Amino acid sequence: MLRLGFPVIGVTDLDRAAGFWSAALRLTVSEEWASAGWRTLTGPDGVRVLGLMHSRSAPQARPRVHLDLFVDSTDEQTAEVARLVGLGAILPDWDDYPADPDFVVLADPDGNVFCVVDLSRAPSSG
Repeated sequence: MLRLGFPVIGVTDLDRAAGFWSAALRLTVSEEWASAGWRTLTGPDGVRVLGLMHSRSAPQARPRVHLDLFVDSTDEQTAEVARLVGLGAILPDWDDYPADPDFVVLADPDGNVFCVVDLSRAPSSG
């Protein structure tokens, strides 16, 4: 039976990406599910949550698929954006925000964009 697995992010530096995403999402790098070109991040219950795959290609500036990370309030969004930037995330130049966005666009240290969405204000109009 076909099942949905988990998202996989292509990265050029697996160790840096594993450090960032495990700290960002409070996950653990699984030793059981690792290889020279792969890292699997698991939750506290051991469930595989995110895959990191070595890639030689550059990240897309405007990917069609990306991660949305959820928070419950504007204050939490502000705090999490600051925490993620402290971990190495970048605030990219993003000129495509709607008038009153409920999300902030960030990029991981490899340049892969993702959003931090404030669910108390979702969905954005526009």
